[in-house]
Amino acid sequence: MRLVSASTPEPVLEPDARTRLGQAALEAFASRGFHGTTTRDISTAAGMSPAALYVHHRSKEELLFELSRLGHERVLEVIRAAVARSDDPAQQLGDLVEDFVRDHAVAHTGARVINYELAALSEEHHAEILAVRHEFDVVVRDVIDRGVAAGAFATPDARMTALAILSLGIDVARWYRDGGRWTPDEVAAHYRLLALRMVGVAE
Repeated sequence: MRLVSASTPEPVLEPDARTRLGQAALEAFASRGFHGTTTRDISTAAGMSPAALYVHHRSKEELLFELSRLGHERVLEVIRAAVARSDDPAQQLGDLVEDFVRDHAVAHTGARVINYELAALSEEHHAEILAVRHEFDVVVRDVIDRGVAAGAFATPDARMTALAILSLGIDVARWYRDGGRWTPDEVAAHYRLLALRMVGVAE
């Protein structure tokens, strides 16, 4: 058996082709828009041949759909995990918003693409993404409804409040930039306070 000393550096694993194409596509879609990006742009940025995209995806639209699906499903897990940490609606809503907003700030490039390029998806793919986004709304509304039922929240329309909270969080991806005035944690903490005040809680 070959022994490796503790000082031996770990091998650097290159991302696989699909991952490289996905990363390149996110950057290109974010800077040029879906329609302004060619498959050649994506393949070249990934360090691959111009036709490489078609080895892994049937079309540029399918690549956008895969990025959108994976991104939305990951964010859904983020907010579900936040809610699962507590039984208290105020704590759940605060944690949910804080994690949701932080995620959109940290991963703002990808979040901007998967939220603002939805119109480029086919009708079938668009419907699949909307179904996942509906689950976001279900989670947030459930927390708000339980808070209202327990007398902890006061809001005349839980559905509209949930929509407002999610919209505010998603929009962070549009304006947030690395190295700006606020860190992701600072933005997340502020939005937590805003969301709780929207339901009548002063934290």
